[in-house]
Amino acid sequence: MSDTPTDNQGPGDETPPEQPGETTEAASLTTAGTIEPIEIQTEMEQSFLDYAMSVIVARALPDARDGFKPVHRRILWAMHEGGLRPDRNHRKCATVVGDVLGKYHPHGDQSVYDALVRMGQDFSLRHPLIDPHGNFGSPSDPPAAYRYTECRLTALAMHMLADIDEDTVDFTANFDGSTEEPTVLPSRFPNLLVNGSQGIAVGMATNIPPHNLGEVIDAALHLLANPEATSDDLMQFVKGPDFPTGGRIMGRGGIISAARTGRGSVKIRAKAEIIEGPRNDQIVITEIPYQTSVEAIEEKIAEL
Repeated sequence: MSDTPTDNQGPGDETPPEQPGETTEAASLTTAGTIEPIEIQTEMEQSFLDYAMSVIVARALPDARDGFKPVHRRILWAMHEGGLRPDRNHRKCATVVGDVLGKYHPHGDQSVYDALVRMGQDFSLRHPLIDPHGNFGSPSDPPAAYRYTECRLTALAMHMLADIDEDTVDFTANFDGSTEEPTVLPSRFPNLLVNGSQGIAVGMATNIPPHNLGEVIDAALHLLANPEATSDDLMQFVKGPDFPTGGRIMGRGGIISAARTGRGSVKIRAKAEIIEGPRNDQIVITEIPYQTSVEAIEEKIAEL
């Protein structure tokens, strides 16, 4: 009896044994090398949408819950972590800018400093959130470099951060996963309406003017007691914008349109008085339109 196999196989018919993992590797190579045809219009639409959403969510527009863009939120959080409370000494703005860049916001240092400065200017915000020390600029002049200026949080900013360590808001990993940052601030203060906000995103923009704190609180209490209240009902409490630089609002049509539809424009004029002198009379400007320099107003007057 012979042990020779009975299969009729020739010398070249033997199949080599399969090596472990060979099939999986071949399959992965096949998958990785597959080219899927796609319409260029579809790809452009999806890519543009992804980019637009990234800009809207991560940079350009404020969150309605706390009224902040990511850069402003990260500045306040970094200052909170650094202990820059109202009862502590001021610290160099360069330190704050460095902390924000290194831990939370890896973008340009000037954009971070500009955002920090704006939160400390009483002519930009109705209620500043940063207590400035040094030259933070004026409506006509830029601030000093961040190596010269100092800052700390205001008492109102502490209300924005109150109870943040008590699981009141969600946290997320920072850009490199080395630490965490809040996705939103607790916000005991209606920052979005009171201080306003501006932002330009992809295909959309916002420009919310500042309002009076007392009027906004009264409107909020009325809305809590009457959830079905209309915009006209709330306008009984909030008469219109309350700009930190004053000025005279010309007409309420734009205010009503903005409250009802979200779109509207407001025209503001400077307030001035004429002081008689022994030789010449003087025009003294006491209040200026929001985000307008005195020099620009003087140039317009000179053109008349």
